[in-house]
Amino acid sequence: MKVEVCVTSVDAAKIAERAGADRLELCSELAVGGVTPSAGLLQTIRDTVHIPVHVLIRPRSGNFTYSEHTFSQMLRDISYCRQLGFDGIVTGCLHEDNRLNRTGMQRLAEASGDLHLTFHRAFDRIPDWETALVELEALGVDTILTSGQAASALQGFSRLEDLVQRAGCGIMPGGGIRPSNLERFAGKGFEAVHLSALERPAPELFSGLPLNTPRLLREGAPLLPDAGMIEAVVRVIKASRK
Repeated sequence: MKVEVCVTSVDAAKIAERAGADRLELCSELAVGGVTPSAGLLQTIRDTVHIPVHVLIRPRSGNFTYSEHTFSQMLRDISYCRQLGFDGIVTGCLHEDNRLNRTGMQRLAEASGDLHLTFHRAFDRIPDWETALVELEALGVDTILTSGQAASALQGFSRLEDLVQRAGCGIMPGGGIRPSNLERFAGKGFEAVHLSALERPAPELFSGLPLNTPRLLREGAPLLPDAGMIEAVVRVIKASRK
């Protein structure tokens, strides 16, 4: 069973590599579940890290339902990762009712080519996971990252065991994996375990102007700009120039 560590920076990647991780999942913004890393981060990781790195292709936070323009972005991101020589892609897409978007996933799988392909925790939102499992295997998915559709892998352990029995692809538990509970997962047929291994943060002593906007965090459809508001602002600005 391999150890995959989720990292968001070069410093974090080097710590995980020195600590003996088998591979990395590279993303940005763990606070929103991870999104695709920048070109600069991808290039620097490629130059400095020597263990396998799988890149998260998730264009934004929120749900996993994407427009055609967003799919185009994801396909280009995958192409760029292949050009840089990364080892794997981590991605996934769903319909609005959380069914697997098989057509969209097929496009992402074809773009990934022979890279190791992981379907990420969007799996934990799929109601008919048995059917989705069969479809993902048919699409050539190598690994499914999942908490067993529970808040943590420990809470979803019974479903994780069921998945291992049914799956022809690898099952990778993720969500709350710690040294204290790892014995529960060892020797059970899992392909890998997935963790961020972040230090427990101390209370933040910060007295400056806060720049975060917690109310904008979304689990569903993303927020979009109000065209009417933009037009109104543009009218005011134009009028002020006269």
